[in-house]
Amino acid sequence: MTDLHAQEESVPINIPRRLDPEDAQLALQELQSILRRQEVVEGLAQRQYEADDRSHLLEGLLQRQHEAEIQAIVNKLHPADIAFILESLPVQERQAVWQLVSAEHDADVLLEVDDWARESLIKSMDHQDLVNATGTMDADEIADLAADLPPDVIAEVQKGLTDAERAQLIEAMGYPEDTVGAIMDFEMVRVREDISLEVVLRYLRRLQELPDHTDQIFVVDRQDKLQGILSLSKLLVREPEVLVSEAMSTDYLTLNPLDSDADAAGAFERYDLVSAPVVDDQGRLIGRVTIADVVDVIQEDSQEQALSRAGLQEEDIFAPVMDALRNRAPWLFVNLCTASTASLVASRFENTVSHIVILAFLMSIVAGIGGNSGNQTMTMIIRALAVGRVTESNAWQLVRRELTVTFFVGLCGSFVAAGFAWAISGSPAIAGVMMAAMIFNMLIGAGLGVMIPMLRERFGKDPAVGSSVLLTFATDSLGFFIFLGLATIFLL
Repeated sequence: MTDLHAQEESVPINIPRRLDPEDAQLALQELQSILRRQEVVEGLAQRQYEADDRSHLLEGLLQRQHEAEIQAIVNKLHPADIAFILESLPVQERQAVWQLVSAEHDADVLLEVDDWARESLIKSMDHQDLVNATGTMDADEIADLAADLPPDVIAEVQKGLTDAERAQLIEAMGYPEDTVGAIMDFEMVRVREDISLEVVLRYLRRLQELPDHTDQIFVVDRQDKLQGILSLSKLLVREPEVLVSEAMSTDYLTLNPLDSDADAAGAFERYDLVSAPVVDDQGRLIGRVTIADVVDVIQEDSQEQALSRAGLQEEDIFAPVMDALRNRAPWLFVNLCTASTASLVASRFENTVSHIVILAFLMSIVAGIGGNSGNQTMTMIIRALAVGRVTESNAWQLVRRELTVTFFVGLCGSFVAAGFAWAISGSPAIAGVMMAAMIFNMLIGAGLGVMIPMLRERFGKDPAVGSSVLLTFATDSLGFFIFLGLATIFLL
């Protein structure tokens, strides 16, 4: 009895592994430690090489040991976690680790990694490795990478596709970027409406697996025109002898391949969709969009908007300095010009500032609070534009509302600012000028916060790109002009 109990206790408990983003963080730290050790070993071996030939052999042994450690770490991770690690390493280290990633992960990692990092990974792969990795992908996935792949790789991969897959690839590559056609998936289940649910179930059991994120089956006629959708929940709970035409729903959302992917993301959010059919102008079912595609679109749009507000494009944080300069310099130069204009405005009131020196300390408050007010308004408007809530009919209403809200907020805040100005200057007149200038500049900031993104949208430009730079230029220049202008009129 005791022996049996002891034997039972000695049996190890197998705990299933769960996905955890923290695993990737820990793995990254371990890899960085190994890479630093390897760098130290290479430096020591280089210095001792001339004195001792055996140092070269030792270096090789240690390098193989480090590579084995790296392989053991990365190849047990999810492809998305491997992609995160590669994005977090400098280019040379990224390519070195990428060479040690198992070939079975190549396709998934290339799809998961961001565009700016994918370029360096593809450059480090030879022709055959690229063909092998790309050859395992679906047509829509190959189309996603087509812009980054060498033409000879695309040509060779096409030879291995069936006629249907080749047609799908050509179709997917033909749609513009940021459209539904560019993100749609061709894998889906279709059935006819004149069969029973039992026949549908038998058909599904013959499949090896269902396409990812399958929550509904599409009902089509012999010309592939969409007739309705059959949810898996209805398929499972309704009686087997019921016909598809009786169980299917004709109340569903369809997307056109030329629709904006941002509009599709908005529809998914509004209607809590998992998948949606894509139909052409003749009503034929040509693909579907899944929640996985939509999450990627939302994430990319969010990242682009965050960068666009500062006038930036996505870049590799480990890229050469010259690449970073080309990305950042243009809008910084614009910002320099706008700041110089604001200083020029202030210099025109040199006489006023020289007589009342305290104004030099107070005018930055007026400019700063105007910019902050405008940024609050601008953020709300850009968000409203992104989800389609701003139209020509309600644009002026939004301007009036923002000006009204800003006026009352500015009125309350101006009392605090006026009190502060009075406390440090001892002059009620300076406090009054401070109060008036602050309200006026906040109103200007709010008005421009609405108008700048709306005008950029109207002329087909990204509302977020550089908007904050333009707003800062206006609020600084006009803030200095209003404050110092009022001071010149009422204080001198």
